[in-house]
Amino acid sequence: MLDAHQHFWQVARGDYGWLTSEVEPLFRDFGPADLAPLMQAAGITRTIAVQAAETEAETDFLLEIAASTPFVAGVVGWLDMLKADFPARLDHYAAQPKWVGLRPMLQDHPPAMIADPRFRASLGLVARRRIPFDILSFPRHLPAIVETVRAIPDLHAIIDHISKPDMRAPMTPEWRDGMAALAAMPGLYCKISGLVTEAGDDWSAERIRPFVDHVATLFGPQRLVFGSDWPVCTLMATHCEVVGLARTLLGERFGADDMQAIMETNGLRFYGLI
Repeated sequence: MLDAHQHFWQVARGDYGWLTSEVEPLFRDFGPADLAPLMQAAGITRTIAVQAAETEAETDFLLEIAASTPFVAGVVGWLDMLKADFPARLDHYAAQPKWVGLRPMLQDHPPAMIADPRFRASLGLVARRRIPFDILSFPRHLPAIVETVRAIPDLHAIIDHISKPDMRAPMTPEWRDGMAALAAMPGLYCKISGLVTEAGDDWSAERIRPFVDHVATLFGPQRLVFGSDWPVCTLMATHCEVVGLARTLLGERFGADDMQAIMETNGLRFYGLI
């Protein structure tokens, strides 16, 4: 089984602008030794480590961990897609062992950045090179993302955390229709990840189910990918609860073969590991 979305960090590195004492349970180091026993208990054998800071130093930090940690199958890193040297930096990281993809933290920027000609040019290069691209967004970013992806139809991308809808409230047309528009593009996948974080500290499977059902219907079992979002998920639930929630909600809709695809094969295929 593959966990296609987890993080590591060291607070002393100092480039996690979002990591403050306001999220006190996360304000400590998290490394492979913390995750390994949780993986074993859940039946997970490999992971994809995803960047959590907008620096190349963060990408290098994760690549160093991956080099000495057999269960880390790949690293999704960060690059500044607005800089003129983006093509050269992309060449550099594409040549690194276990570097499997790119994620800008779009959620931390205004939607207008997605329409920036520099961003679009960089994204076009990513598409031409068939580099896996993680889309980290909120629903307010979806109209700009849809417009841009339609202009770059060959993009091989995956939507992180089902684009973070607020599951404490009714489903909004902005999220519902935006996800439908993205799902209509065959090169786009969707991660079943980050669910409990958006559903509140009194989250329940019943609250989350309609949102999972929506993306499951749109993307189908061949374009859904499981990720734990550990350790961020621990703000609301245990690692075991997060894995169990995904198995329960998806298992209500899909049989064993499709579940195998969602929980492992699709992620390996998306990141070019099979």
